Amino acid sequence: MDADLSVVLPRVLIVSRRCVRKNKFVDFVGEYHLDLIVNYGAVPVIVPRVPGIHMLLESFEPIHGVLLCEGEDIDPSHYESETSNLSAEELEEIRRLHASDTAIDKEKDSIELRLAKLCLERNIPYLGICRGSQILNVACEGTLYRDIGKELTKNVPEKQRTVHMDYTNYDGHRHPVTIVEDTPLDQWFSDSFEDGERALLVNSYHHQGVKKLAPRFVPMAFAPDGLIEGFYDQDAYNPGEGKFIMGIQFHPERMRRLDSDEFDYPGCPFAYKEFVRAAVAYQKRLISSTSFPKSLKLDREMENNRKIIVKSFSVARNMSKCGHGTKSIKESDLKAGTEFLEVNTALSLQQEARLKQMGATIRNGSFYLERLNLREEKENLARNLMGKMSMEQLFDLLSFYRMMGKICSEALEIKQHGLVSHLTT
Repeated sequence: MDADLSVVLPRVLIVSRRCVRKNKFVDFVGEYHLDLIVNYGAVPVIVPRVPGIHMLLESFEPIHGVLLCEGEDIDPSHYESETSNLSAEELEEIRRLHASDTAIDKEKDSIELRLAKLCLERNIPYLGICRGSQILNVACEGTLYRDIGKELTKNVPEKQRTVHMDYTNYDGHRHPVTIVEDTPLDQWFSDSFEDGERALLVNSYHHQGVKKLAPRFVPMAFAPDGLIEGFYDQDAYNPGEGKFIMGIQFHPERMRRLDSDEFDYPGCPFAYKEFVRAAVAYQKRLISSTSFPKSLKLDREMENNRKIIVKSFSVARNMSKCGHGTKSIKESDLKAGTEFLEVNTALSLQQEARLKQMGATIRNGSFYLERLNLREEKENLARNLMGKMSMEQLFDLLSFYRMMGKICSEALEIKQHGLVSHLTT
């Protein structure tokens, strides 16, 4: 039974953090994250922070969930469209006070932003903790404070000022937050509220945070200084149906009593519990949308068409093996296979290339090469055109296509659900 668990359980990707130990790089992920993911029924798959890995993320498929957590500051170029209003002296002071966080890791940024956008495109369950919440906001065109102390704290009344990072009491430090009513955090921690106040004491390990929240998100918690401590996508939250897009600035997995594994509040592990529940449901939905019941039967016309297409590919395979000198083969024998390839846009370029090698596209091989060349020309034209566009125009264009992608994903999901429901009735 144990040998089958890695196949059965959903896969949750977690990107490692890199540090230097004994003059060598070491990649790691906090043990609490891994423990909770495993305990609630998923397999954590660690994506190592190594050069070039952002180009190989397809190799980690299938992906049923993504958990992004701690790390260095995100490169400001990803969220600042104009120069920061912080002075050179202030930036230097920030680097001195937060030396371990201000060393930008562009490779980690690239990996995690790609994963976050992949989750948004496919509606893959996503949980962002601390830096992971900031990555999620930036991926949706939100912005961050370069430094909370310099940009936020000094601008609020003294009684509202909040310490978000205490290096002298790293794990023991807590500060209050107010939970927003009718949000997931409200549900998870409802038994811990006292005197009718939706208030908690949470930990903090950050000097940056959400400045402008991306439009698609709704706040779940605020610190006294107004900083958003949690947010989620209302339209993408239904763990039972595989929907979960959320960012939490504090670390519920580390909110534990001194010298104990007992949580500060019973609701602390619920983010992980519901996230894994969503990953399980997403995996089931993914399987159901790509498979059909064994009892599926084709009508006579569809069965005849299937046989003709199969015969066409069989003839093409024989041509590929025996050469063009096979006298018994007619051009009409290849027509069905060729037409099938021409209209089937679900095939990848790699699949088309493989079928062409088999001989399935022998009759129209030059046509496919011309089409590939035309596609390359169109891509070059598009790059040249976009290179002349302003930042504002590019952001508008990107937002439009993301919106269309979301609408398309929802429409496909509805159609796939309808198809499976029809086939199973």
